[in-house]
Amino acid sequence: MTDSAFPSITEGSGDLAAHIAAGKSGIDAQLAESGAILFRGFDVPDAQAFDAAVIAYDEPNFPYAESLSNAVRVNVTDRVFTANEAPPETSIYLHHEMAQTPVYPSKLFFYCEIAPGGGGATPLCRSDILLDKLAAADPDLVGDFAAIGVRYTNVMPGDDDAGSGQGRSWRSTLSAEDRDAAEARLRALGYDWEWRDDDSLRATTPVLDAVRTLPDGRRTFFNQLIAAFRGWSDSRNDPSKAITFGDGTPITSAQMADAIALSDALTYDLDWQAGDVALVDNFLVMHGRRPFEGQRRVLASLVE
Repeated sequence: MTDSAFPSITEGSGDLAAHIAAGKSGIDAQLAESGAILFRGFDVPDAQAFDAAVIAYDEPNFPYAESLSNAVRVNVTDRVFTANEAPPETSIYLHHEMAQTPVYPSKLFFYCEIAPGGGGATPLCRSDILLDKLAAADPDLVGDFAAIGVRYTNVMPGDDDAGSGQGRSWRSTLSAEDRDAAEARLRALGYDWEWRDDDSLRATTPVLDAVRTLPDGRRTFFNQLIAAFRGWSDSRNDPSKAITFGDGTPITSAQMADAIALSDALTYDLDWQAGDVALVDNFLVMHGRRPFEGQRRVLASLVE
């Protein structure tokens, strides 16, 4: 846990959409300070009420269908979708949403419709604090991340595989009906790619930032490195081959050890109650998902 003010908690009652519409400027200031806000106690009984709260925030929607995320998700409304369809025993490790792609949202809303029977917290970690501590522990590594950037490689199946946290098909990920359309999208985005015999697609990103500078001068560890190193493992993907520096040099487990240890020490576990809504600054805060027992239904919506 970083400090007692993280995340910022707003307790209230009544209609959350009305609260957000009336106080957006204050909410934005609060979010810039803390990186994450938990709204608790408001009347948010279902996905439609959550959708109304997102609309009340009055910022452009980032449709999941248009993203390049590798997670399998299911839309509930045009704005709202399941947070992840991976099995309950699967850990989703800390990451900035879609930072492994050239296109990502600025903020995220989460909504707990059904609280888990056990486990199922959403870990949150301040990425600016993590970067400061990592720079003190290994300044050369942080310098390389900032100067060289990173590249990610992911193997996407031909059809959705809900049993994997990285199981979204290339057809769905790239909004492509066939290989020609997929290649046109990849070419426009600067990817390298290779088709495999089982109709899966191995795609490597262009060089992407690993360190991001915010408008106020703060720097953050804006990437998917922790998630990739700890969790990008399934029948198609090997974490040790998923990431390199921007120049192709391998990133080793020894190099990532400090970042992983620091992120564990700085993590706050958001334990959900039904009706909770969280707003997260995607440039400032990483998030994930703990394994859980019983039912758990957490929905999400993205801001452009």
